[in-house]
Amino acid sequence: MEINSIKVGNFRNYDNAKLEFHKHTNIIYGDNAQGKTNILEAIFVCGTTKSHKSSKDKELIKIGCDEAHIRMFIKKKGIDRRIDIHLKKNSTKGIAIDGIPIKRSSELLGMTNIIFFSPEDLKIVKNGPSERRRFINLELSQLNSVYLYELGEYNKILMQRNKLLKQIYYTPSLIDTLDIWDEKLIEYGIRIISERKEFVDKISDIVTSINEKLTGGREHIKVIYEPDVTKDEFKKNLKAARDKDLKFNTTSIGPHRDDLSFINRDVDIRKYGSQGQQRTCALSLKLAEIELVKEMTNDTPILLLDDVLSELDRNRQNYLLDSIDGIQTIVTCTGLEEFIDGRLTLDRIFCISDGTVILEK
Repeated sequence: MEINSIKVGNFRNYDNAKLEFHKHTNIIYGDNAQGKTNILEAIFVCGTTKSHKSSKDKELIKIGCDEAHIRMFIKKKGIDRRIDIHLKKNSTKGIAIDGIPIKRSSELLGMTNIIFFSPEDLKIVKNGPSERRRFINLELSQLNSVYLYELGEYNKILMQRNKLLKQIYYTPSLIDTLDIWDEKLIEYGIRIISERKEFVDKISDIVTSINEKLTGGREHIKVIYEPDVTKDEFKKNLKAARDKDLKFNTTSIGPHRDDLSFINRDVDIRKYGSQGQQRTCALSLKLAEIELVKEMTNDTPILLLDDVLSELDRNRQNYLLDSIDGIQTIVTCTGLEEFIDGRLTLDRIFCISDGTVILEK
């Protein structure tokens, strides 16, 4: 698939802007804080309904405005489609596909598969577990609409259970209703655990292969899913933790506390790996996303590279650039550096200056 164009109005620092993309490599360059990343963010919002920065919708709207619009034209398996996002400061966003409003954002998921790669992603290995859960959730939600629904239901139930735990402190008789929420939490939690395990098992094999090529066979990385609780023990452990949950007014057991580990020949890269090993592992993880999307959808994803090349050494740059052949890629950078000019065909070039887009090629 590919993105033909995107148009934004009152989005971030843009009044109005339109970019028409080439089906191969697109470069967006300019000084820092001019709005380069905002274009990638708009694309990501159109593909997933959410910002990669986890911002609230109102934060995406240009200061002083009450609403913003994004319109993106894509071509998927030879068919032209249109996605419209209407962001509102004081109400929920509106989403339309080919001019027809949709009721649930989940209906949009799967229409595009977008992989966003930023310098922050290079820290995914050593950052906290919430970053790794977010990685799983973002990718799985694009590949599996059922997972997105189940995750949404689980989070709603979790919120209600935590609210009830607080209420029980003041109204002890409400404890009789806790079993109902526990059953629902377990029901959806078990499904999430199963789908996460299947996803991690698949991506781990791809990461191993990519990492071995990146390191010349010196490393053998495995991605390990670390569920907070297994499916078989969820009910038992949740019941055992009830007194603790009541004391602290929060749910201490469940997939909302899951994590990933990255093991290189019995060594935990997350804890004991060098910065170079952690970066190589993170790069392998993002490149594995590309291969997994191809495998599971029989289509190519859109790759967004947000100033990430400057963070990689020559070897990792080369491997990344070699891996994007045949994939529509949109790259942001501060200048048309030699490391791009010499090794990447620049099919289309945009210069961004203070929210203004200038087409240079």
